Amino acid sequence: MATVDHNRKPEDGGAPAPPSRRVTVTVSDGALIPDRGEKSVFSAWRIAFFGAIAMLITLPILSPTPYRDILVFIPDGVVTTFRVTVISILISLVIGLITGLGRISRVLVINRIATIYVEVIRGIPLLVQLFYIYFALGQLVQVPRLTAAIIAMSVCYGAYMGEIFRAGLQAIPKGQMEAALALGLSRRQALRKVILPQTLLVILPPVGNEFIALLKDSSLVSIIAVSDLLRRGREYAAVSFNYFETYTVVALVYLVITLFLSKIVSFLEGWVDKRGVQS
Repeated sequence: MATVDHNRKPEDGGAPAPPSRRVTVTVSDGALIPDRGEKSVFSAWRIAFFGAIAMLITLPILSPTPYRDILVFIPDGVVTTFRVTVISILISLVIGLITGLGRISRVLVINRIATIYVEVIRGIPLLVQLFYIYFALGQLVQVPRLTAAIIAMSVCYGAYMGEIFRAGLQAIPKGQMEAALALGLSRRQALRKVILPQTLLVILPPVGNEFIALLKDSSLVSIIAVSDLLRRGREYAAVSFNYFETYTVVALVYLVITLFLSKIVSFLEGWVDKRGVQS
């Protein structure tokens, strides 16, 4: 998130400066979420999504070799990509919940540990973390490639999920906790039965964005020879030397998947908005 202050100073002899304005610009590394109010048949999302599908269908028909061969070669890579992504996002959610609770904890030691984890992990590129876990720690403990990939992705995105959970927890009015305590619930019971269910509704859209970002970043695991979608494409290109055709197909498959997931996130945002209105 970037915050820009627009402050104008009066020049000599000029009019006084207007009140300062603070403009908040939020930029996400996830896919562009389609506008739920967009009803046009030729919306940007529809053009991109159905255009990519049309190309994946048309190219193998027009040129079976190599496009059809590529599509036959990469499906197991797609499965591995989803396996890494789904397992990593589930583990990162657990890490994120613990980290988020630690970030708002009144216990100084727990708060500091959670904050240091977030700052350190977010300050190190994911690729460096992959290399560190697989190669550096591999000198001490032999970690399988797929396991190293999942650990790196989970630890990295756990830090981002921790900030999402922290923001979600702090978005719930303090009166909710006070009312739960007044009804005789313990702080732990109030957190589990009152605060967390509301927090999950608040954080669903940003968690969906992180899921899409994690899916795209999973292509980095090919660096440590995990046979994901990108790795399978590289293997085919290295044998056939059809680099343009191979990476075109790989890019289109990634595009279809991310656009489809972005649509799901859009539906989740609409569902959360309706729940908010109804409540």
